[in-house]
Amino acid sequence: MLLGAVLALGSMEAHAQRSNQERDKLKGVGIERQLGESVPTDLSFQNAAGETVTLGQYLDGKTPVILNLVYHDCPMLCGLMLDGFTSSLESLSWTPGKEFRVLTVSFNHREGPELARKQKTAYVKRLDRPGAAEGWHFLTGDEQTIQRLTDAVGFNFRWVEEKQEYAHPTTQIFLSGTGVVTRYIYGIEVPGDDVRKALVEASNGEVGNAIDQAAMYCFQFDPEKNTYTADAFNIMKIGSVFTVLVLGGLLFVFWRREHEELEHWEEPTPA
Repeated sequence: MLLGAVLALGSMEAHAQRSNQERDKLKGVGIERQLGESVPTDLSFQNAAGETVTLGQYLDGKTPVILNLVYHDCPMLCGLMLDGFTSSLESLSWTPGKEFRVLTVSFNHREGPELARKQKTAYVKRLDRPGAAEGWHFLTGDEQTIQRLTDAVGFNFRWVEEKQEYAHPTTQIFLSGTGVVTRYIYGIEVPGDDVRKALVEASNGEVGNAIDQAAMYCFQFDPEKNTYTADAFNIMKIGSVFTVLVLGGLLFVFWRREHEELEHWEEPTPA
């Protein structure tokens, strides 16, 4: 019995040691939000066609951009995220290249344009939207360039040697048309409504219709819940204005009716 207790204790200590080692491998991995900061526009990458491009080429000063950082040889998570992201885009009436742009950048400096081209072909085909290929860009770059970009947006990852893979977070990063970080939304698949609101927010209201503007007034992003939630105070203000307008309209109708009745009674009786 004593031997069994000793073995059990040894097993628990070994498990704890392995757990600590796993935590050490993931130390520093995650997102440090850089809201309000700008990405370096002079960074040079290669697009899916193998051409050298700069980040600034995709920032026209007004069109919002969704940036997702992945690596295409990822055994599971990045593929799931791109699948989920494509599903989010499918639920939108908007199309990359029209209302917004998408930059899918590999943070694995070993990956090149050939793999990016293969991924672009697959995901653009799946999205099946005319013109999407002109607005969804798959970029690769060297280690220093990638590090500058990931540092700028607070995307922290690390190579795990024994597993031969990267440990990394999963997020969609929204940029304004000038390259300012406006929003992070985490997860494998972001609801289409949240993507739309984040794009309206990133464009400072330039993208979207009157309903979108009203939605942005009535909803605010909750970082803890990782979604847009109703802003009770603003909704109450809208409700108050609406109530005043309705009451004012009713009073005006009553006043007009009473005025017409008085005019009718005051009309002179024919002689």
